[in-house]
Amino acid sequence: MPKEENNTMEFPFQQQTQDNKLIRTFTTDVEDLDLVWHQDNKDRLVEIIEPGGWSFQMENELPNKLERGQKFFIPKLVWHRVIKGESEMVVSIEEFD
Repeated sequence: MPKEENNTMEFPFQQQTQDNKLIRTFTTDVEDLDLVWHQDNKDRLVEIIEPGGWSFQMENELPNKLERGQKFFIPKLVWHRVIKGESEMVVSIEEFD
């Protein structure tokens, strides 16, 4: 059973841990201003479980519409952001030191 970790609006997503992966759910009621450019302190491998029409953008690149089953790598300390879609987005994240 997944472990609930984040039920507050401190972050623009809900988060659970399952099989050593972070499962994040982004809903459409999140404010666009909360989806900021940011950097992570660890390398991450992201898999799209439910794309919901959302897009992903890395620094110095154009946004890409996300697709179910898509996987991509985000190196630590690289600027990136998500762009809100029409419905809920769910992603699975593996972190590496």
